[in-house]
Amino acid sequence: MTAAGEAANEWPPETIYAEATSVGAAGVAVVRVSGSCAGVVLERLAGRKIAPRRATRVDLYSLTGGELLDTALVLWFPSPHSFTGEDTAEFHVHGGRAVVAALLEELGAFTGLRVAEPGEFSRRAFVNGKLDLTEAEGLADLIAAETEVQRKQALRQLNGELGAAYEGWRERLLRSLAYLEAELDFVDEDLPGSPIKRVLRDVSELAGEIAAHLDDHRKGERVRNGAKVVIVGAPNVGKSSLLNGLAGQSGLAHVSRTPGRTRMVNFFDVGRSHRLVDLPGYGYARAPEA
Repeated sequence: MTAAGEAANEWPPETIYAEATSVGAAGVAVVRVSGSCAGVVLERLAGRKIAPRRATRVDLYSLTGGELLDTALVLWFPSPHSFTGEDTAEFHVHGGRAVVAALLEELGAFTGLRVAEPGEFSRRAFVNGKLDLTEAEGLADLIAAETEVQRKQALRQLNGELGAAYEGWRERLLRSLAYLEAELDFVDEDLPGSPIKRVLRDVSELAGEIAAHLDDHRKGERVRNGAKVVIVGAPNVGKSSLLNGLAGQSGLAHVSRTPGRTRMVNFFDVGRSHRLVDLPGYGYARAPEA
């Protein structure tokens, strides 16, 4: 018997699994399984049925060798009440690399399971109507957020604020289209009011709102992509010291009491989103060496 059991060959081939937390040693690691086989996989490894949406402590055993893999918390989310909209199981195991590797190896032995592609859980959530495109973008931004402003912007987008605005515009366009079609279909009828005038007014207002939304000097992109801060000043006024203070690292840029210590344009990446640029003082700059 394979690890998947007698009915393994009858399973659809699209159940996926992957570690949902960052690679590296940690207290807890989360491994997610999504697809029609998730419930069977969970039941086999846990040795019993798991109540939906309730964290349950279980011992996970290897189906091939019978040895204990780990003592873990497991969660069972039947479709459609899951992140992906599919049957989903989560294994919250100890975060040691050997523990995670053993569980992934066990999942790989199940016939009909495959490793998820990068971003595939989110893609399935979108395909199954659990996220729209703006919410999916907000989720990616929230995962990558390093600052409080980035976190707040991403969370608003993930919670549907941007999607709701776009959906409102869509509904107003559809309403205008309906008025326009009524005017064309019933041209000989004496329709109350003037549908054409109403359409022109509504579309003009909507065009203005969209233009104002786009003409925001790319504030959202600036928050998402981070800032580039250039420090300019006369020699020996403390530009490099200021950069170190902003970065929170005392030795990031070299400092000296002698004027002209900084003679090159120096770039310092602070996290993934921000770059500090330390310029030489006036009169001390020279072209960077190749």
